[in-house]
Amino acid sequence: MGIMKIYFHNNCFDGLASAAVFSNFYLKAINKNCEFQYEGLAHRAGQLFLDVEFDGDENAIVDFKYSSDPRLSWWFDHHQSAFLSREDEAHFRADQSGRKFHDPTYRSCTKFIGQMLREHFAFDSSQLNDLIQWADIIDGAQFKDAQSAVELRESAMKLMMVVEGVRDREKICSLIVEFQRKSLDEIMEIPWVQDVFRPLYDRHLVSIDIIRRSAQCSEGTVFFDISDHDMEGYNKFIPYYLFPQATYCVGVSLSSFRAKISVGSNPWNSQPRTHNLAVLCERYGGGGHPVVGAISFTPEELPKARRVAQEIAGELRGGSKASC
Repeated sequence: MGIMKIYFHNNCFDGLASAAVFSNFYLKAINKNCEFQYEGLAHRAGQLFLDVEFDGDENAIVDFKYSSDPRLSWWFDHHQSAFLSREDEAHFRADQSGRKFHDPTYRSCTKFIGQMLREHFAFDSSQLNDLIQWADIIDGAQFKDAQSAVELRESAMKLMMVVEGVRDREKICSLIVEFQRKSLDEIMEIPWVQDVFRPLYDRHLVSIDIIRRSAQCSEGTVFFDISDHDMEGYNKFIPYYLFPQATYCVGVSLSSFRAKISVGSNPWNSQPRTHNLAVLCERYGGGGHPVVGAISFTPEELPKARRVAQEIAGELRGGSKASC
């Protein structure tokens, strides 16, 4: 029978969708009798794979950094900051398995996986097209406007909130299975999904007000520190909804396992972006994409996170011609 264990970017719509698309392929094209196990991975300070066991008969990572562990069988990622070290990147470049893929030009890992499966394994993932397209919209911030991203009218957007807000491992992993079986509208009608969504939506409305009161916009960059509030997993488009004239945003938040700096750029602002945010975050041990990135510190390093966030905001404001 065999166990395929899939490690995915936790509490991320693109991460779960990536796991669903890969699972669908593996079950139909590689091993029809396997058992799937799922484990979410989160960015944090320190060694990311220190407690990852890679204990499946085969192991895959999707939408998360590369590991040179010899037990890793499959890997797909689209982040510019995909490698923890030059040695890891060299290990990937030397791989001859034909089962490890990286391309930072893709806006979502889900779409990247679908394309790689088509090109390298002649596998058709079109039955999951709606999921693939929405993952690409969400992870690539390809919404029509900030209202679409924040007002959450579509089922996919509501599910994004559920995915980012639920902390129950069993529920998170069950969504990966549901993504393969049901439409997004049908998944939103599942009773537990509704039960999770309603309080998260109420909290979302509160978070808009908290960020409105906490945020300051100057020289085209929004800065806010909500580390005094329980607001892990807030909607990252709220700053641009509140400050449509902003080009960049820097936010500080705190959870049980990390102090996090989020750095983003406004996809609806015509002001040209002059910074690669992945490179900027890599300077402090983080990473991401050219248009969005993040840095993780331990919770005890919150004062350092606040200082670094102010430094980044200052750099983004330096030389900016934008106004708030």
